[in-house]
Amino acid sequence: MLIVADENIPLLDAFFAGFGEIRRYPGRAIDRDCVRDADVLLVRSVTKVDRALLEGSRVRFVGTCTIGTDHLDLPYFAEAGIHWSSAPGCNARGVVDYVLGSLLTLAELDGADLASRTYGVVGAGEVGGRLVEVLRGLGWKVLVCDPPRQATEGGEYVGLEQILAECDVISLHTPLTRSGEQATWHLLDAERLASLREGAWLINASRGPVIDNIALRELLLDREDVLAVLDVWEEEPQVDPELADLCVIATPHIAGYSLDGKQRGTAQIYQAFCAWRGEAAQVWLADLLPRPWLARLELQGDSDPVWALATLCRAVYDPRRDDADFRRSLSEDPAQQRANFDLLRKGYPVRREIEGLRVRIDGESAALRQIVRALGGVLEN
Repeated sequence: MLIVADENIPLLDAFFAGFGEIRRYPGRAIDRDCVRDADVLLVRSVTKVDRALLEGSRVRFVGTCTIGTDHLDLPYFAEAGIHWSSAPGCNARGVVDYVLGSLLTLAELDGADLASRTYGVVGAGEVGGRLVEVLRGLGWKVLVCDPPRQATEGGEYVGLEQILAECDVISLHTPLTRSGEQATWHLLDAERLASLREGAWLINASRGPVIDNIALRELLLDREDVLAVLDVWEEEPQVDPELADLCVIATPHIAGYSLDGKQRGTAQIYQAFCAWRGEAAQVWLADLLPRPWLARLELQGDSDPVWALATLCRAVYDPRRDDADFRRSLSEDPAQQRANFDLLRKGYPVRREIEGLRVRIDGESAALRQIVRALGGVLEN
């Protein structure tokens, strides 16, 4: 069996070496020649997998180690009898940590009290749903917009116009869809961007084209009160340097790039592959993940909750480092800038997740216990 894989997928040998030969390629370089003799194709979001790539090949299983599937031609897979799997939720916690770190930075820059703001989460799937749980666990007011889920489930969802009108912070977590009534391509166009509240914060860690990037650049040039955080870009790996310069935090599509999330994605595809073959799984992620560098933290019971929240989050992950690395990588030469974008992703440093962090509180503090629980930490006696 020949397995062709994106070279940035971790633990490939640990999970797949027993099935056959593995050939690794840069994700953007995977073409028809690479896959012609392959039986299995494993990718990430940068590889477009469609008829043009696969027709005439032996590929019968495609796995993407990502949440999103907009880079997969699913109707063609059904027509060609190609089984596929994604990794829903694999990097959701990493994205939540990214948003938390961004909120802390925005609050310091704006002098704002995070607890007094109203949050709007657009898209309540694996990522958005977990973000809502964390924000509400902290006791913060959150409005949620998700038309597909509202249509099928009902519940306390609101429309996008209400989010724009009432929310001080808007965080986008939608898939990218280009057609139909619920299309998300340019969901925030020039008209909707212009309706943002005074002093609004806008965070996009979903897909770049969910926001009209040209319109956003013009808005940020015109309105200094609006603060933006972008991890995704409309033409990535090409990035508009002027738009990046206008953002408070700008990063190269790494919001979900925790070590846990990336390895979890490979493990989920491995499980799906085994199920497709009718075999029992033999390898387990728990046996492969390294121990976190930060074993535990101890807080005094009289610690300031605002300080404690920032300390717990930033002890594990602070997106300002990624922002600094990205800004240094921006080049006037478009080809070099695109190469730098991919190099930052390929060489991304080890980063763990806040969830599971062990915390001991010396003394009694209901506020601190609430923060630790909301973040997914483990309270120790």
